[in-house]
Amino acid sequence: MATNFTRRTILQGLAVGAVPALLPTNAEARVKHDGKVVGLMSGARALVETLLAEGCECVFGIPGAQENELWDAMKSRDLPYLFVTHEFSASTMADGYARATGKPGVISVVPGPGLTNSLTGMGEALLDSIPMVCIVGDVARGEKYRPFQVHELPMEQLLKAVTKEVISVSTVDEIPCAIRTAFMKAKEGEPGPVGVLVPYNLFIEATRFNSQPLPNPGIPFDEDCFAEALNLLKNTNLRVGIYAGIGCQDFSDELTTLAEVLQAPVATSVSGKGAIDECHPLAVGWGYGPQGTPTAEKAFMAVDLVLAIGVKFSEVSTAFYSLPPKPYLIHVDANANNINKIKKATVAVHTDAGFFMRKLLENESAIRRNKSEKLTSCIASWKADDARANAKPNSKCGIDPMQFILALRKSTKPDALAYVDVTLSEHWAAEAFTTRRPRHYFNPTDNQAMGWSIPASIGGQKAFPNRQVVTITGDGCFLMSAMEISTTARECLPVKFFVLDDQTYHYMQKLQKQAYLRTTATILARMNYEALAKGFGVDYHEIKPGDDLEASIQIALDKKGPVLTRVITDYGQRPVRWIDAVKDRYTKELSGRQKLKFMARMGARALDLKKDND
Repeated sequence: MATNFTRRTILQGLAVGAVPALLPTNAEARVKHDGKVVGLMSGARALVETLLAEGCECVFGIPGAQENELWDAMKSRDLPYLFVTHEFSASTMADGYARATGKPGVISVVPGPGLTNSLTGMGEALLDSIPMVCIVGDVARGEKYRPFQVHELPMEQLLKAVTKEVISVSTVDEIPCAIRTAFMKAKEGEPGPVGVLVPYNLFIEATRFNSQPLPNPGIPFDEDCFAEALNLLKNTNLRVGIYAGIGCQDFSDELTTLAEVLQAPVATSVSGKGAIDECHPLAVGWGYGPQGTPTAEKAFMAVDLVLAIGVKFSEVSTAFYSLPPKPYLIHVDANANNINKIKKATVAVHTDAGFFMRKLLENESAIRRNKSEKLTSCIASWKADDARANAKPNSKCGIDPMQFILALRKSTKPDALAYVDVTLSEHWAAEAFTTRRPRHYFNPTDNQAMGWSIPASIGGQKAFPNRQVVTITGDGCFLMSAMEISTTARECLPVKFFVLDDQTYHYMQKLQKQAYLRTTATILARMNYEALAKGFGVDYHEIKPGDDLEASIQIALDKKGPVLTRVITDYGQRPVRWIDAVKDRYTKELSGRQKLKFMARMGARALDLKKDND
């Protein structure tokens, strides 16, 4: 067949360094959608084709000199991307996308400041077990290397601190395998972010590729450890409680069935919310110690054996390691390094949560307990008590955040996605925002990055453009990522942002006043939220004391497009169980001499009558 040499084909040939062998485009860069990447193409094009082959639906980031070739390739191949205002938002959007979908979120950033800006979001993903692929266009390496290049920081060392693994590409032909390996590593075992460093000069180079999909990694499983766990569970005299984490999010059916077979109350970590329908008769809320829901604490008092599945006993999820000890603990986790760190396991099982539960259910008859009407009746009664306590107003000068959270839950659709920031209200939301489905409620847990929820919710809305997405953030968190609201206007993403505004870092005030009887650096500037919304190009709404909460929330939810809603808030004196646990922990860890000195300082401040706040 004759080749028509046009200006377009010549330029395409030049782009791949293949002028002597010009062929029609469809033959020259043929990419099969069965996962194979085959043909002559540039490194940038090969990377994009591999992303498509791996099922990537969107890349979050900001283009720069080192990655312009890659972004142009994304545009050429119609790979969706979301151009953000700050790289922190890129990594956090990828996080929010991954939590909602269960698929790795993908970011693309330049080296140096692009990478350093994104580290906080990657760190959140690492500590919260969220899959992410982080592509960094590196400075030139190899024979193209020159000292003192712009952005030349130690990229690999920086990435190692916040990722499971870093893959450094040294030749153009390595690109597809590097990306495929990153996706595999991000998902296998305990999920997390994986970094890929690609020198920008390799984006331009071309070669012939023949990249095949990687084989699926196997699931670790120790038959002997499983047998030990099974034998413990066969003892029907032992009362079982299940503690489920984020590792159970994709195995809700297995978790629910196992709970019914064992007649076990199920508490979750905050990241595990929704793994079991929280209206289920055996669901008791989050935590099972003094930090979580009172129902969970009461239900686990009678438990002899804790079956912890896909959960870490982290500082946050245990309220400074204050979970009560139990005679027996079976700890199941995809990461063996998470076991026996805080709680010594009677039996440690290194395997996937879903695989473990399915294996247990194959032995259903051996572990089944008789249905306990007494247990479910007690749980129902305790839940009713908690609901009555939560429904009681506790504010005088503004809207009680708990009342707002309850009203928002009633107003949102059953399949709505809720993203909650690092505010004092996150503890009440974890308790009162009833979650009935997996991957519907999200909160930064173990890195506690303020400002997380605004960009994370945008990532969730990008994943599900037709779902209702709501954000609960505080005024302090808002200041850290508010500019990203402009992205929702540009992209017509209808996220509903609710800002709880009391003009303070109330969380810090709560902690500081308990410890020092005064506050320091907690007063925020007054802001004109309406003017900000107008500047962003989004609609504005305000909820004031005395408003009908459900009706006012519905006004915001019914508006088309993105909406910024200010909620004038008064935190009142509603107790926060987690903060009480924090105070107890720090107090107990002081020596006798330290306690005396601390009390003396508090006494001196109490006698000082002058104003001593901020």
